[in-house]
Amino acid sequence: MSNVVSALKGASYQGFTRVSDSGARGMITLRGDLSSAALQKAACDLAGCDFPGKLSLTGTSESGLCWMSPDEILILCAYDTAHAATAQLTEVLKGTHDLVANVSDARAMLCLSGGDPREVLAKLSPADTAPGALEPGTLRRSRLAQVPAAFWIDETGTAYVICFRSVAQYVFDILKSAALPGSEVGFFDLA
Repeated sequence: MSNVVSALKGASYQGFTRVSDSGARGMITLRGDLSSAALQKAACDLAGCDFPGKLSLTGTSESGLCWMSPDEILILCAYDTAHAATAQLTEVLKGTHDLVANVSDARAMLCLSGGDPREVLAKLSPADTAPGALEPGTLRRSRLAQVPAAFWIDETGTAYVICFRSVAQYVFDILKSAALPGSEVGFFDLA
Protein backbone atom coordinates (compact mmCIF):
# COMPACT_ATOMS: atom_id res chain seq x y z
CA MET A 1 0.00 0.00 0.00
CA SER A 2 1.36 3.43 -0.91
CA ASN A 3 1.63 6.37 1.43
CA VAL A 4 -0.88 9.17 1.10
CA VAL A 5 0.69 12.32 -0.30
CA SER A 6 -1.14 15.64 -0.47
CA ALA A 7 -0.93 17.66 -3.67
CA LEU A 8 1.58 20.12 -2.19
CA LYS A 9 3.42 17.72 0.13
CA GLY A 10 3.12 20.04 3.13
CA ALA A 11 4.35 23.19 1.38
CA SER A 12 4.06 26.49 3.24
CA TYR A 13 5.08 30.09 2.76
CA GLN A 14 5.23 32.88 5.33
CA GLY A 15 4.37 36.24 3.83
CA PHE A 16 2.17 38.91 5.39
CA THR A 17 -0.26 35.97 5.51
CA ARG A 18 0.85 32.35 5.87
CA VAL A 19 -0.10 30.12 2.91
CA SER A 20 0.05 26.39 3.62
CA ASP A 21 -1.02 23.00 2.35
CA SER A 22 -3.74 21.58 4.60
CA GLY A 23 -2.59 18.02 3.96
CA ALA A 24 -4.65 15.12 2.69
CA ARG A 25 -8.34 15.80 3.31
CA GLY A 26 -11.37 13.65 2.77
CA MET A 27 -13.85 15.20 0.35
CA ILE A 28 -17.04 13.57 -0.91
CA THR A 29 -19.22 15.10 -3.60
CA LEU A 30 -22.94 14.49 -3.09
CA ARG A 31 -25.22 15.51 -5.93
CA GLY A 32 -28.99 15.22 -5.89
CA ASP A 33 -32.13 16.97 -4.73
CA LEU A 34 -30.84 19.09 -1.87
CA SER A 35 -34.40 19.60 -0.60
CA SER A 36 -34.75 15.82 -0.03
CA ALA A 37 -35.12 15.01 3.67
CA ALA A 38 -33.36 11.67 3.13
CA LEU A 39 -30.35 13.31 1.45
CA GLN A 40 -30.13 16.03 4.11
CA LYS A 41 -30.35 13.52 6.96
CA ALA A 42 -27.72 11.23 5.42
CA ALA A 43 -25.28 14.12 4.90
CA CYS A 44 -25.88 15.61 8.35
CA ASP A 45 -25.55 12.25 10.08
CA LEU A 46 -22.25 11.65 8.31
CA ALA A 47 -20.75 15.11 8.93
CA GLY A 48 -22.26 15.70 12.36
CA CYS A 49 -23.51 19.20 11.56
CA ASP A 50 -26.52 21.03 10.15
CA PHE A 51 -27.30 21.06 6.43
CA PRO A 52 -25.91 24.18 4.71
CA GLY A 53 -28.05 26.77 3.01
CA LYS A 54 -27.22 28.40 -0.30
CA LEU A 55 -23.69 29.87 -0.43
CA SER A 56 -22.79 28.56 3.01
CA LEU A 57 -21.02 25.86 4.94
CA THR A 58 -21.61 24.24 8.28
CA GLY A 59 -19.21 22.45 10.57
CA THR A 60 -15.47 22.93 10.15
CA SER A 61 -12.73 22.33 7.60
CA GLU A 62 -12.19 18.96 9.34
CA SER A 63 -15.81 17.79 9.27
CA GLY A 64 -18.37 19.88 7.45
CA LEU A 65 -20.83 20.39 4.64
CA CYS A 66 -20.23 22.94 1.86
CA TRP A 67 -22.97 24.14 -0.50
CA MET A 68 -21.41 23.95 -3.96
CA SER A 69 -24.40 24.43 -6.30
CA PRO A 70 -28.20 24.01 -6.31
CA ASP A 71 -27.74 20.24 -6.59
CA GLU A 72 -24.36 19.61 -4.96
CA ILE A 73 -22.74 19.64 -1.56
CA LEU A 74 -19.19 18.75 -0.61
CA ILE A 75 -18.72 16.70 2.53
CA LEU A 76 -15.45 17.33 4.38
CA CYS A 77 -14.08 14.49 6.51
CA ALA A 78 -10.85 12.83 7.56
CA TYR A 79 -8.97 11.43 4.59
CA ASP A 80 -8.76 7.94 6.04
CA THR A 81 -12.55 7.76 6.52
CA ALA A 82 -13.61 9.05 3.08
CA HIS A 83 -13.74 5.68 1.32
CA ALA A 84 -15.91 4.04 3.99
CA ALA A 85 -18.06 7.18 4.31
CA THR A 86 -18.67 7.16 0.54
CA ALA A 87 -19.78 3.51 0.69
CA GLN A 88 -22.00 4.23 3.71
CA LEU A 89 -23.63 7.21 2.02
CA THR A 90 -24.19 5.23 -1.17
CA GLU A 91 -25.92 2.49 0.81
CA VAL A 92 -28.06 4.89 2.87
CA LEU A 93 -29.21 6.72 -0.28
CA LYS A 94 -29.81 3.55 -2.31
CA GLY A 95 -32.94 3.98 -4.45
CA THR A 96 -32.79 7.79 -4.48
CA HIS A 97 -31.63 10.01 -7.33
CA ASP A 98 -28.11 10.94 -6.28
CA LEU A 99 -24.42 10.75 -7.11
CA VAL A 100 -21.85 10.06 -4.40
CA ALA A 101 -18.15 10.29 -5.29
CA ASN A 102 -14.99 10.30 -3.22
CA VAL A 103 -13.03 13.21 -4.71
CA SER A 104 -10.36 13.35 -1.98
CA ASP A 105 -7.50 12.60 -4.37
CA ALA A 106 -8.82 15.00 -7.02
CA ARG A 107 -8.89 18.08 -4.77
CA ALA A 108 -6.49 20.06 -2.61
CA MET A 109 -7.11 22.33 0.36
CA LEU A 110 -4.92 25.28 1.27
CA CYS A 111 -5.01 27.42 4.38
CA LEU A 112 -4.40 31.18 4.71
CA SER A 113 -3.69 32.22 8.29
CA GLY A 114 -2.51 35.29 10.15
CA GLY A 115 -2.14 38.71 8.63
CA ASP A 116 -4.95 39.45 6.19
CA PRO A 117 -6.26 36.42 4.27
CA ARG A 118 -9.13 38.57 2.90
CA GLU A 119 -6.66 40.82 1.11
CA VAL A 120 -4.80 37.86 -0.38
CA LEU A 121 -8.08 36.46 -1.75
CA ALA A 122 -9.24 39.90 -2.95
CA LYS A 123 -6.13 40.29 -5.10
CA LEU A 124 -7.01 37.11 -7.01
CA SER A 125 -10.78 36.77 -7.06
CA PRO A 126 -13.65 38.90 -8.39
CA ALA A 127 -15.71 37.78 -5.36
CA ASP A 128 -16.24 40.32 -2.58
CA THR A 129 -14.08 39.22 0.34
CA ALA A 130 -14.77 42.24 2.55
CA PRO A 131 -16.13 41.86 6.07
CA GLY A 132 -19.91 41.80 5.76
CA ALA A 133 -19.75 40.08 2.37
CA LEU A 134 -17.62 37.07 3.30
CA GLU A 135 -18.54 36.25 6.87
CA PRO A 136 -17.80 33.02 8.75
CA GLY A 137 -20.23 30.40 7.46
CA THR A 138 -20.28 31.93 3.96
CA LEU A 139 -18.78 29.98 1.08
CA ARG A 140 -17.79 31.40 -2.29
CA ARG A 141 -17.31 29.44 -5.49
CA SER A 142 -15.41 31.72 -7.78
CA ARG A 143 -12.01 31.75 -9.34
CA LEU A 144 -8.51 32.62 -8.22
CA ALA A 145 -6.78 34.21 -11.19
CA GLN A 146 -7.49 31.70 -13.98
CA VAL A 147 -8.79 28.65 -12.10
CA PRO A 148 -11.98 27.69 -10.25
CA ALA A 149 -11.88 27.54 -6.47
CA ALA A 150 -14.11 27.51 -3.43
CA PHE A 151 -13.15 29.45 -0.32
CA TRP A 152 -14.39 30.58 3.06
CA ILE A 153 -13.19 32.27 6.24
CA ASP A 154 -13.79 30.75 9.67
CA GLU A 155 -14.48 32.47 13.00
CA THR A 156 -10.74 32.88 13.70
CA GLY A 157 -10.13 34.74 10.42
CA THR A 158 -8.39 31.76 8.81
CA ALA A 159 -9.31 31.22 5.16
CA TYR A 160 -9.55 27.87 3.39
CA VAL A 161 -9.30 27.31 -0.36
CA ILE A 162 -10.33 24.17 -2.23
CA CYS A 163 -9.14 23.67 -5.80
CA PHE A 164 -8.52 20.85 -8.22
CA ARG A 165 -5.38 18.88 -7.38
CA SER A 166 -4.11 19.41 -10.93
CA VAL A 167 -3.82 23.17 -10.34
CA ALA A 168 -2.78 23.08 -6.65
CA GLN A 169 0.79 24.19 -7.32
CA TYR A 170 -0.44 27.09 -9.47
CA VAL A 171 -2.91 28.15 -6.76
CA PHE A 172 -0.21 27.91 -4.09
CA ASP A 173 2.13 30.03 -6.21
CA ILE A 174 -0.41 32.78 -6.90
CA LEU A 175 -1.49 32.88 -3.25
CA LYS A 176 2.19 33.12 -2.30
CA SER A 177 2.68 36.04 -4.70
CA ALA A 178 -0.41 37.80 -3.35
CA ALA A 179 0.96 37.40 0.20
CA LEU A 180 4.44 38.78 -0.49
CA PRO A 181 5.63 41.05 2.34
CA GLY A 182 5.39 44.67 1.23
CA SER A 183 2.58 44.00 -1.24
CA GLU A 184 -0.17 44.80 1.26
CA VAL A 185 -2.75 47.16 -0.17
CA GLY A 186 -4.66 47.76 3.06
CA PHE A 187 -7.94 48.02 1.18
CA PHE A 188 -10.01 46.73 4.10
CA ASP A 189 -8.28 49.19 6.47
CA LEU A 190 -9.68 52.15 4.49
CA ALA A 191 -13.29 51.60 5.58
